Amino acid sequence: MGRFDGKVVLVTGGNRNTGLALVEKFAREGARVFMCGMSEASTAKGAEMLSMRGVEGVVSQPCDISDAAQVAALFDTIEREAGRLDILVNNAANQGLGHGGPLEMDAAKFHEVFNTNVIGGFQVTQMACNRFFMKQETRGSVVFLSSNTAKRAIRHRTAYCASKGAINSMVRALALDLAPLGIRVNCCAPGYINTERWDVLDPAKAARRRLNCPLRKEASGMDIANVVAFLASDDSANMTGEIVTCDAGCSCQHMPEDVDV
Repeated sequence: MGRFDGKVVLVTGGNRNTGLALVEKFAREGARVFMCGMSEASTAKGAEMLSMRGVEGVVSQPCDISDAAQVAALFDTIEREAGRLDILVNNAANQGLGHGGPLEMDAAKFHEVFNTNVIGGFQVTQMACNRFFMKQETRGSVVFLSSNTAKRAIRHRTAYCASKGAINSMVRALALDLAPLGIRVNCCAPGYINTERWDVLDPAKAARRRLNCPLRKEASGMDIANVVAFLASDDSANMTGEIVTCDAGCSCQHMPEDVDV
């Protein structure tokens, strides 16, 4: 028996990188998984990649989670196809790349990052609660994906870092309000994750990045999926409002060893 047999799971941003690992993890442990990507093309590509990994039965639908109408349409599909939802994984994210430093970035780009990472995550969570969790005897579990940059900023990513800090605060606030209703809200905060961006990275730069990790290795998507699955499952039944960091020890050090003098 799988840990998530009979459970219905939604993974936003499940079409690429860490999202694919999240979908695979839940599917292989018995869940019926729904996933979305931002566009039709990216969602279809994600579905194809899952099939190539031998992950079948996943229902995929494009959804820009910053658009309330698209979120409602996604939940209509879940209601029609499954009739319930047990676990929500808020993974979709705007990385806020290439927007420049804080003095030159376009304010509209800042809004785009927040619209996906914060407003979008809230909208999906609110709808999951109102459409499903509050109507079910067994209430649901929500897991957000944040980042260790919520506590330790990186350069030229003001909007991204600020949005991840907002997610951490929102997780605590949601957990506090929803706990008496039986709904748990937790968060995984990764550091470096080996995504497609690492595929084009100069090997010397990748090696230097790994020096920032006391464990000397960035996370795989499945490393993150394992933490998320724990937080979503009954194994963490007495946890809510928690931010669990998974960053190879980056956050526990003051400086990497090559500059630690």
